[in-house]
Amino acid sequence: MELAAENYLVIGMFVSFIALLFTGFPVAWVLAGVGILFAGVAWWTDNVMEWTMTGLDYNTLGLLVGRIFGIMDNWVLIAIPMFIFMGLMLDKSGMAQRMMTSMQKLFGNVRGGLAITVTLIGIILAASTGIIGASVVLLGLMSVPVMLSQNYDKPLALGTVAASGCLGILIPPSIMLVIMGDQLAIPILDLFMGAVFPGIILGFLYITYILVYCKIYPDKAPLAADHKEATLKDILQALLDIVPPAGLILLVLGSIFMGIATVTEASGVGALGATLIAVIFRRFNFRVLKDVVVNTMNTAAYIFAIFVGATIFALVLRECGGDELIENGLTGLGFGPHGLIIFVLVVVFFLGFFLDWIEISLIMLPLLAPVITGLDLDINGFGVVDYPKLTWFALLVAVTLQTSFLTPPVGFALFYLKGVCPPEVQMTDIYRGVVPFIILQLIALVLVFVFPEIVTWLPAKVFSPL
Repeated sequence: MELAAENYLVIGMFVSFIALLFTGFPVAWVLAGVGILFAGVAWWTDNVMEWTMTGLDYNTLGLLVGRIFGIMDNWVLIAIPMFIFMGLMLDKSGMAQRMMTSMQKLFGNVRGGLAITVTLIGIILAASTGIIGASVVLLGLMSVPVMLSQNYDKPLALGTVAASGCLGILIPPSIMLVIMGDQLAIPILDLFMGAVFPGIILGFLYITYILVYCKIYPDKAPLAADHKEATLKDILQALLDIVPPAGLILLVLGSIFMGIATVTEASGVGALGATLIAVIFRRFNFRVLKDVVVNTMNTAAYIFAIFVGATIFALVLRECGGDELIENGLTGLGFGPHGLIIFVLVVVFFLGFFLDWIEISLIMLPLLAPVITGLDLDINGFGVVDYPKLTWFALLVAVTLQTSFLTPPVGFALFYLKGVCPPEVQMTDIYRGVVPFIILQLIALVLVFVFPEIVTWLPAKVFSPL
C-alpha cells in the first residue's frame, strides 16, 4: 500500500506515543503532548511550507475546546466516579472480610472449598467494584496467607486469586463497559446485559476447574485441620453476610435492566447503598468517608485526564487521515471478516501488556468502530439490539483484555498480586498458577467468538416486544 504524505504524520504520532510511554511520563500528558506537537507540525507543513498535507487549521483546532467540554458535560460519564465510590466504600465496609469468614465455614468440608470461596467473592467484588487492581489486592491480602497456611498448592492459590480479581473488567457494572459504550456510541445497557453470560461462563469454568483439579489432586488443596460440616447457623450467617452486597448489586443492575433507572442514576443508588452497608456494618466514620472521597477523586481524575489527552490525540490523528489509514490497512490485509476480527483481538491482547484498558478503549475502539461496522458479519441482534456487531466486538475486546492482564510476563494483575504476597511467594509461582486460568479465559473467548448470541440474546430478550 502506497502511503500518502500525511500518512507519515500518522505513523510518526504512533511511534512518538509508544516511545514516550517508556520515559515514565503520565499517559495523559503523553497523549495530549503528542497530539498538540503534531497539530503544530501539521499546521506548519500546511500554512508555512504550503505542502497542503492535512488541511488542519485554526478552526479545526478550535474543535478541541468543544470536544473537551463535551467530555466534562457528558451525563453518562458521571457514572464512573459513582461506581468508583461504590466499590471503594464497599471495600471499607469490611464486606469482603465478613464473606470470607462465613463462606470459608460454609465450604470448609469441600476439597478446594477455600479456592471456591475466593472465586465466589471475586465474582461479587467484580459486580460491586469493577476495579481490577483493588479486587486483586483485596483478595490477595485476605486469602493468600490463609490458603498457604492451609498448605494449598502455591500456583493453585495464586492463580485463583489473580483470575478471580480480574473478573471486574467484564462483569457489570464495569467501568470499562461504560467507557466502551461512550466511545463506540452504543447503549451501555446493551453492553451490561451482553456481559452477563460471558461473566457467568467464566465463573462457571473457574469453579469447575477448581473442583475437578482438587478431585484429581486432593493433596494440592487439603482441608483445614479443624474442618467440619456446615451447620444451620453457618448457612444462615453466610446468607446474612451475602445479602447486603448481593442486594445492592441486584438493586443497581435490576433497576438498570428493568428500565427503572439509567446507568447514571443507578450508579448514584449504588454509591448511597454502599455507604448504608458501611453504616450497617459499623465501619462508617468521617475518616473512612474522607479516604473514599479522596481516592475516588484521584482515580476519576486519572481517568478523565486520559479522556482529555486521548481526545486531543484522536482529533489530530483523524485530521491527519489516521482513521482512513487504519481502515484501509486493516481491510487490505485480505483476512476476511472473521480473520480481521481475530487479527484485531491479537493486537489488543499484546497492547494490553503495555497499556491500561482505559487507553486502549479511548484510542483504539473509536478508530476500529467504522471498520467493524463495515464488515460483512451475520451477527443476530434479533431485530432489537441497536448495534449487534459493535456490542459483540466490544465484549470480545473486554474478554481479550482480561486475558492479557493475566498473561506472563507483564500482565498487570500479576504485579498487583506479587506486591501483597508473603516473601516466600516467587513470581514463577504466580506465572505457573495463572496458566490454567488463561486457558479457561481463551475457551470463553472462543465461545463468545463462535456464538455471538451469548452476547446478544439477553438484551434482545429483555427489549423484545411481548
